[in-house]
Amino acid sequence: MGASHWDHYVPYQEDLGAALEELRHRVFLADDYYWVRGAEGLTEEERRPRPSTLDELWDDEWTQHSGTHSVLDVFTVQREDETPEAFAVHPVTAEEARRTTGTDRLTREHVPAIQDLARKRWYGRCAVLHDETGTPEEIYFWGWSGA
Repeated sequence: MGASHWDHYVPYQEDLGAALEELRHRVFLADDYYWVRGAEGLTEEERRPRPSTLDELWDDEWTQHSGTHSVLDVFTVQREDETPEAFAVHPVTAEEARRTTGTDRLTREHVPAIQDLARKRWYGRCAVLHDETGTPEEIYFWGWSGA
């Protein structure tokens, strides 16, 4: 199938990890992800109903291999000073923001310029986006995942 790009805007909150958890919960409840056990071409024995919890989803060996092609494939938000790890979201640093946009106060208008900061599969990024007065307004999460 190949990797899939995903992205979401959520209201700003200081705790980026909590924002990610709320987003993951919302995406799961909306069934807004690829469920490998529901794919066309599977036999009746291979097909399964969608899981009722995230734990059930990730207990499935097929999901562990193929992912969900969604934000559900990342689990934590790292600190800016940490080395980016697979299955995690790494915040855009002030240096990256300045290098790609000329400012460290990102807005929605800067999103196209920062998109390429997430190109590796199984990694996510996030950026705090500001309003016209420089006040944090929302968080943009994006990445690539899926096998």
